[in-house]
Amino acid sequence: MPKKARKWEVYPGRSVFYCDGRIIMAKQAGIFYLTCGLIVVTSGLFFGFDCPYLARELSPALPVVAVLQFFFVLATLMRTAFSDPGIIPRPTPDEAAEIEKQIEVPSNANQGVHYRPPPRTKEVVVKGQVVKLKYCFTCKIFRPPRASHCSLCDNCVERFDHHCPWVGNCVGKRNYRYFYLFLLSLSIYCVFVFACVVTHLILRKSSSSSSSPLTILEAIVCFFSIWSIIGLAGFHTYLTATNQTTNEDIKGSFSTKHGQDVYNPFSQGSYMGNCCDVICGPVPPSLLDSRGFVMPEDQLPVQPVAVPNGGGAVTSAPPPRLAAAGQPSPPPSAALSASSSSESNAVKVWHDNYGTTSTTPSHVQPDL
Repeated sequence: MPKKARKWEVYPGRSVFYCDGRIIMAKQAGIFYLTCGLIVVTSGLFFGFDCPYLARELSPALPVVAVLQFFFVLATLMRTAFSDPGIIPRPTPDEAAEIEKQIEVPSNANQGVHYRPPPRTKEVVVKGQVVKLKYCFTCKIFRPPRASHCSLCDNCVERFDHHCPWVGNCVGKRNYRYFYLFLLSLSIYCVFVFACVVTHLILRKSSSSSSSPLTILEAIVCFFSIWSIIGLAGFHTYLTATNQTTNEDIKGSFSTKHGQDVYNPFSQGSYMGNCCDVICGPVPPSLLDSRGFVMPEDQLPVQPVAVPNGGGAVTSAPPPRLAAAGQPSPPPSAALSASSSSESNAVKVWHDNYGTTSTTPSHVQPDL
């Protein structure tokens, strides 16, 4: 009996899976290993050359505090790097073909000539604010609010913040809190190590004893790293307090446009409420089900579907996600395979927390 393939083995995106689909990372993870090396090597020098002296001269509690901070930093880094950031599954081949038929509009009924209109959008009303759901021609889904397509990982990610090469993964709905805790803990740890190293140098100088060149190297590395790390942690503290993403802040999604008052409908109304929502809220389950099995008949290669690239040219999109054995189609795919009227209802089910929906006419070009 042939071995059943798992979803991660046939997934069409550029993400790389390890440990039988339990770990997911970006394909370009070289800078992530550099991040790990900088943290581990600098900490190793600190524990080897500074901690013994400081524990003897000041307090034996200093190395204990440093070790706890070190492991917390590594734990949050690994959780950010190895987690599913909130990737939205792609539809099945049948669902993708159905939405392709819906997008195709006949330009001449007699001659049977077809053309493809500009990308369609839907709209949801969130707390009185209209939010557009844009159609992704690569993933063949209407992206949920705050979702965006990562060109490096070739995935649509829920509450997409940005792609961070330092952690080797996208930062999205499911791993943003760990990314923020990593920045915050790394900032505190970096300040702590820098203060201890400077104290070590001062004590050595006051006792007229020579300092190790490696201790001076630690001080230099921490001095030049501390500013960028604290600055980045401060920026994401602002984003957390206002319940925004980096993508939304850069685009000015909730800034005043054309004289209209635009506000953030996802805000909880206070800084404390936003921080609790982002950091302390429940982690949503992964939609990928990367370790699920695919049906044997669906393991046949699927020909890519020709889709427009926005400028009239036609390109090939990667094959969509294969269906799992005995598993129902995911909600985004159901929204794509429905008819014009029921399609809106399916989107309502998928976005039950976002209010009513409406469809933008296909001849209207949405904002990119």
